[in-house]
Amino acid sequence: MKRSEAIKTILDTLSEQDIALFTTGMISREAFAIKDRDFNFYMIGSMGLLSSFGLGLALQLPERRIVIVEGDGSFLMCLGTAPLIGAEQPKNLLHIVLDNQAYESTGGQPTISRHVNLKRLAESSGYKNTFFAQTREDLESILKAPIRKGPTFLHVQVELSRMQQIPRIALAPEELRDRLRAHIQDR
Repeated sequence: MKRSEAIKTILDTLSEQDIALFTTGMISREAFAIKDRDFNFYMIGSMGLLSSFGLGLALQLPERRIVIVEGDGSFLMCLGTAPLIGAEQPKNLLHIVLDNQAYESTGGQPTISRHVNLKRLAESSGYKNTFFAQTREDLESILKAPIRKGPTFLHVQVELSRMQQIPRIALAPEELRDRLRAHIQDR
């Protein structure tokens, strides 16, 4: 499955109340191009920090589902956050890792994800629910199931591929921050 197909599937299953956070690089750019929405936040230039940000939002907004979408490189860059999520046990957190086994945004250098079982890593970190998806049908089935309580981890295997003619995100980091803040406060 192409990463853009996985991102579209994720975006299509979000409720209007879900806050979706996308990691820096191609994942953010593809999500922005596929379906920008007011409750999307695109991390720009801070690889590895999205899960910490998502955990903070999940703890501060327990009535809202927080969906983190990051790549294997981003997830592996800041592994200390996974056991912290497991220890805090936010019931409203869905953590999705799109694994193409590469740092695609910086030239396709290989990550170490082919040597690490990310699902087992999440289990040993204390995530209450863990899943693996390799096809669009697997991903849809997992995402359309009733929302599970507890931190949930979803490892999704994707191809090393990117959308053609992918635009840059048309909002500055400050605009992204302010847009998300305004919509959280309005609700």
